[in-house]
Amino acid sequence: MQSTIRITGSPPDVGAIEEAIRAADPAALVDIDPTGRMLRIATSIDAVQLLGAMRKAGYPVKEDQLERVPSECCGGCGG
Repeated sequence: MQSTIRITGSPPDVGAIEEAIRAADPAALVDIDPTGRMLRIATSIDAVQLLGAMRKAGYPVKEDQLERVPSECCGGCGG
């Protein structure tokens, strides 16, 4: 499942967020969109786990800040 979180204030530590999420989902991907305004996360963990990982990484967000978006995966790479 893919999620986005609007960045407010200073940019988050993407490495710390990715490390916290990968503790539960080793295949997770985290990045910031090219505009620098949106954190993008692809992971198999649910919203509760994701919010907990964000808190653990030092970037707490509220549930209403988390937007789940449909996957853009075509399945062509086998992932």
